[in-house]
Amino acid sequence: MSLPSQTIFRFAPSPNGRLHLGNAYSALYADHWARALGGVALLRIENIDTTRCRPEFAAGILEDLEWLGLIYPRPIRRQSDHLEEYHAGAERLREMGVLYPCFCSRSEIRAQGLAQVDPAGAPLYAGRCRKLSEAERRAKLAAGHRVAWRLDVSRALELAGEVMIREAMPDPGCPVISRPAQPERWGDVVLVRKDIAASYHLAVVVDDAAQGVTHVTRGLDLYPATDIHVLLQALLGLPAPIYTHHQLIRDEEGEKLAKSRGSERVADLRAAGWSAAAVRHRLGF
Repeated sequence: MSLPSQTIFRFAPSPNGRLHLGNAYSALYADHWARALGGVALLRIENIDTTRCRPEFAAGILEDLEWLGLIYPRPIRRQSDHLEEYHAGAERLREMGVLYPCFCSRSEIRAQGLAQVDPAGAPLYAGRCRKLSEAERRAKLAAGHRVAWRLDVSRALELAGEVMIREAMPDPGCPVISRPAQPERWGDVVLVRKDIAASYHLAVVVDDAAQGVTHVTRGLDLYPATDIHVLLQALLGLPAPIYTHHQLIRDEEGEKLAKSRGSERVADLRAAGWSAAAVRHRLGF
């Protein structure tokens, strides 16, 4: 795959609610640095989670972004239109022998007894289904057991070798450095969920490659996820962007903003009479 000649950033919200101020900061940050480096910022709607994402939220996000003065090139990439691409990526990993079926429920995973958690705070998977024989796997699949597909991280690292993260911190204008990734701290992450065609990890690396993204800017909460992303890029032969993880916007209690917590939304400020310029100024743009 040839590298793009243009500097390309992206903003990739999930339409499981309207934009809060943290989302708006991330969108404005990507747009600012794309302009500063003579590039372009793309929009991607990450709506692969059909259990939470809604078309009306996607429409609201577009409305909020346009109100803030952010206009993106068309067509806008929507994950729901690209399920076959994620399926193809998963198939390649299966053929490489680094993807295996997992039949464990969440309660079973909690009961497996590992005290460790992954960087996202979830119980680290003990690898029970990784130890199943091929005959046992085929029997469970034939019986129709619900299945997720996990990355065998140890096997993946044997194939990929040491993988490096290229990052520019604290902003994309800084010199790029390389540091070793640590995907092993995630354990065997799920790449194809039981109810959804792909996990965030798999979908995001396929999307970034398809859109020619050269610079990924996102919040510090996603800093550890880069370990898995660069490993998948190495396995799938995809170009690795330069990563920058910016500050998080927090509320008065010091908690990061989140849709699930009902954090202050752009639409609420607009309804209260705020101008787009005032919101941008509040966020430092």
